Amino acid sequence: MGLVIDCQIFPSIDFIKKGIESKHIIIESYEYFKKSSFRNRYVIAGANGLINLTVPVAGGREQKKLITEVEIDNTLNWRTKHWRSIESSYNKAPFFDYYREEIKSLIFLEEEKLFSFNIFILNSVHKMLGVNTSVGFTKEYKKFYEDNTDLRNKLLPGKFQANQDNWQPKYAQVFQDRLGFQPNLSILDLLFCEGPNSSNLIERSIV
Repeated sequence: MGLVIDCQIFPSIDFIKKGIESKHIIIESYEYFKKSSFRNRYVIAGANGLINLTVPVAGGREQKKLITEVEIDNTLNWRTKHWRSIESSYNKAPFFDYYREEIKSLIFLEEEKLFSFNIFILNSVHKMLGVNTSVGFTKEYKKFYEDNTDLRNKLLPGKFQANQDNWQPKYAQVFQDRLGFQPNLSILDLLFCEGPNSSNLIERSIV
């Protein structure tokens, strides 16, 4: 059995790292939507600090719907705002032009459901990284799994940069001279900064 984990958008580096290590992840598809999570949020580094980019959901954050039924609020101009933030943050990154069009196409993907949007992005990221992590889905909701296989609600915005001093992999970031090294950002940060070497760095950081 692989790791059971919630469905995240442009996942954190730790999310990708856990998937590479286990070789198989199982996305929780029978949970209810939870606010204040990475299900509809990802973090990048800008010139003035960390930037939280949130995909708005129809019905607001307090709704009680299965994650597979949650709809993106496409009445708002969030895609353009996200892309402008990404472009201004990474246009000087070594591999920005290498991934520019592919990432932009993911941001502007016409999709109504958050879950399918996230899964398409995850599969695309795996392809860009050249990793062989397989992705499956839960068939029902289980409250408990073995502790070492259950990562649901463990990778959260409130503590995603815990253990900063020992976190790996470390690499040169665009605004490191201003902000210091920022661990465990969205995988976008690593891709734009390290390009095809990203998966090698992650694999070498697994102990």
